[in-house]
Amino acid sequence: MSEVTWTALVAGGPVDALVRVPGSKSLTARWMMLSAIADAPTALTGVLVSRDTRLMRDALERLGATLSVEGEALRVTPLPPPAEHAEGPIEIHTGLAGTVMRFVPLLAALHHGDVSFTGDESALLRPMGPAIQALRSLGVEVTETGEPGHLPFVVHGRGRLAGGSIDVDASASSQFISNLLLVGARCDQDLRVRHVGDSLPSLPHIEMTMTEMRRAGIDVSHSQEPDGTHVWTVRSGPIAFGDVRIEPDLSNAGPFLAAALVAGGEIEIADWPRRTDQPGDAFRTLLARMGGEFWREDEDVCVRGTGVIHGIDADLSATGELTPTIAALAALADSPSHLRGIKHLRGHETDRIHALATELSKLGCRTVEHEGSLEIHPGPLTGCEFETYQDHRMATAGAIIGLRVPDVRVVDVATTQKTLPDFVGMWLAMLHTDEAGEAR
Repeated sequence: MSEVTWTALVAGGPVDALVRVPGSKSLTARWMMLSAIADAPTALTGVLVSRDTRLMRDALERLGATLSVEGEALRVTPLPPPAEHAEGPIEIHTGLAGTVMRFVPLLAALHHGDVSFTGDESALLRPMGPAIQALRSLGVEVTETGEPGHLPFVVHGRGRLAGGSIDVDASASSQFISNLLLVGARCDQDLRVRHVGDSLPSLPHIEMTMTEMRRAGIDVSHSQEPDGTHVWTVRSGPIAFGDVRIEPDLSNAGPFLAAALVAGGEIEIADWPRRTDQPGDAFRTLLARMGGEFWREDEDVCVRGTGVIHGIDADLSATGELTPTIAALAALADSPSHLRGIKHLRGHETDRIHALATELSKLGCRTVEHEGSLEIHPGPLTGCEFETYQDHRMATAGAIIGLRVPDVRVVDVATTQKTLPDFVGMWLAMLHTDEAGEAR
């Protein structure tokens, strides 16, 4: 992706737009995984088409699944049974997609042969130790060919996963639990996963995984031991479900909702589910605390803003991916904010805590970086070159601030293709303008 600098447009007045965001990246990844190990072909509609999901599709196809577009649906024919003899080596490139680098290695164990994993340069910094250890605990040989606990590595698949009881430290990412749960029904015996880390971030993502698994007919449960330790159990058995429609990505709706608070006016997000496990649903509560007024109209959710934004003291441990959007609003607020419980963001596409602290400070917003939180003290802001660190949510944070602050130059806005293939086009359409700022 080219690192072209894009000057964010200042809102010329209150916004008034209906926005349709594409399908959820998290749900798309989970259903592609489940479809690849299901008992029969599946048609998925509402699938997000982005860099991350293209990488997932490529990974599944390399392992032997067949994915084809039929009308508005993505049809997935599951992986074939493992060969009796080891097949030739396969290489999978994960890009910077956490779902690919953390979900697919468990799936590779069901392949009979060597599967090597690598990724973008930044991906080599992201923690992978818990996934590697989980594979070894399940009887799978893994050869680490780079820095221990990171990409690249080779999974020596033998066509099976043993199952049984394993301990996992998912303090760095809930994906280290979800990856195990998603393949649990294909283990030789029931799988019991016990979390042994100091903290468990983004629990709603694990709950989302369980919800979709149950829709797929999988018996999965969650409990807590007397000391509070989280335990999940997946019964080995069939994976059978009908065709699936994927919800819109509510985390990606965040920047558009935020626009109403920054510029004033109203934004309507189409097809907001009435019940969902997506962490993005928390925007309705968080942004209401910051000055937005929310209501539902039939299947859509609407927000109204006045241009006045209030600071917030919030624990975002369960909804960490919303932090860049909340931080961008906090920089424009009328009082300080403290965003807590986000230590795990240091292992995302970039170290998001440090990246946000650096870029907000460059704008003139005094930002105090703690190990697991950010203090944001608003002040007069001036435009600057806003680095994105190959992180899509940093790019959208820059666009939000640029609605009010002139000359915010977002570096590599194309990184939004990770989850929003046409973010700039959608942003301009929301503002009813073109790249030159002319009304249309």
